[in-house]
Amino acid sequence: MKIAFVGKGGAGKTTLTALFSRQLAAQGRTVLALDADINQNLAVALGEDAGDAASHPTLGEQLDEIKEYLRGDNRRISATAAMVKTTPPGRGSRLLRVVDDNPIYRRCVRDLDGVRLAATGGFAESDLGVACYHSKVGAVELILNHLVDADDEYVVVDMTAGADAFASGLFTRFDRTFVVCEPTIRSVGVYRQYLEYAADYEVAVSVVGNKIADETDEAFLREQVGADLLACFGVSRHVRAAEQGRPGPIDDLEPAGRAVLDAMREAVDATPRDWARFSRQAARFHLRNARAWANDRTGEDLAAQIDPEFTLGPAMLPALSR
Repeated sequence: MKIAFVGKGGAGKTTLTALFSRQLAAQGRTVLALDADINQNLAVALGEDAGDAASHPTLGEQLDEIKEYLRGDNRRISATAAMVKTTPPGRGSRLLRVVDDNPIYRRCVRDLDGVRLAATGGFAESDLGVACYHSKVGAVELILNHLVDADDEYVVVDMTAGADAFASGLFTRFDRTFVVCEPTIRSVGVYRQYLEYAADYEVAVSVVGNKIADETDEAFLREQVGADLLACFGVSRHVRAAEQGRPGPIDDLEPAGRAVLDAMREAVDATPRDWARFSRQAARFHLRNARAWANDRTGEDLAAQIDPEFTLGPAMLPALSR
């Protein structure tokens, strides 16, 4: 299952992404976490030293290599240079599993106490004024476009904050999206903006309240977001200790917090998979990007990259190119 965490900057989505991932791993579940936020903090939230976190190869640095690998023998793609972030898989493409032995994972994925993590990489000084951060996030979009995950596998993505999540079709690549929401007007405003943008794209959304101090905070959120409010995460000494540089095992999280994480997992597990929708939306956003900029940049009509006889899903795995 593919899961996104979004919300206003500072709402705590990275913290909840890490807690959710760690809880799944502690329960023996298979987890692949991807840090697609411009502020690359997920590794540290998972317990890695900040210096070590900054030393690992990133997906953004490997974008050309990722394209070349995923392209495989797909004859609809003329060259690696003709692949863009929305290029969908087709016959001959290399597909990815959550647990897989491939050059992308070997270089960019490491294990943090049972959570397998890869990061896009931050916005470097050399990027200032000449590059867009979403070109780095394109690596995550390509990976998700080519990833066949099982119902009992969890791909958890910490997304960019606020409306930046809509700068590409990446927001449609998930089975369920958690909007992390503080009990404030600004945070609720981001939730409403998210709903407005996602309304036409069959995005399954749940709100998780965060930094909820009392019943008044919870009542405010319930009044503002209604039935979308799944659960509320309160003030946590466990989380505060981690933020102060004293992380503890996930089993030390307060029972109320663990119950929220379990409610989130149950919501994910109850979400129907729809591979046809997933492939249909990938094609829709690829056509949109092709017309807007990618055809001009590549000098090709990239609509030809869409394979009408290919629907991503488990049935395609036997045809996975090596």
